Amino acid sequence: MAVTLLQRGGAIIAQIEGDLDHHSAAGIRADIDHAVRVSEITRLVLDFSRVTFMDSSGIGLVMGRYKLMTERGGKCVVADPPAYISRVMRISGINRLCEIVHIQRESAEAESPQAEPSGEGGVKI
Repeated sequence: MAVTLLQRGGAIIAQIEGDLDHHSAAGIRADIDHAVRVSEITRLVLDFSRVTFMDSSGIGLVMGRYKLMTERGGKCVVADPPAYISRVMRISGINRLCEIVHIQRESAEAESPQAEPSGEGGVKI
């Protein structure tokens, strides 16, 4: 499990890759928290597009980063979770704390002339 942190304007994008479980969550949390604390961002985007497995530690990771960003007056967004992770986030109520957006799917739909709208709202980062 790895996390790549990119700063774009007033946002940090945390690209999480691989399995997100209790073995990997602590290191990812520490990396993200450090990046947020040493910056002046107003938005944290947790990119789940490359996450292959997630247990309850992933829910904890999102909730903790939501709390961190809220304390700083910012916003936490979950981007492009796979369908099963998106479902887990809805069941657990994460979608009431963090906006869940599907940027990659929307980009693909916009490029394809035969694509139909997904019906899910989204925002550009």
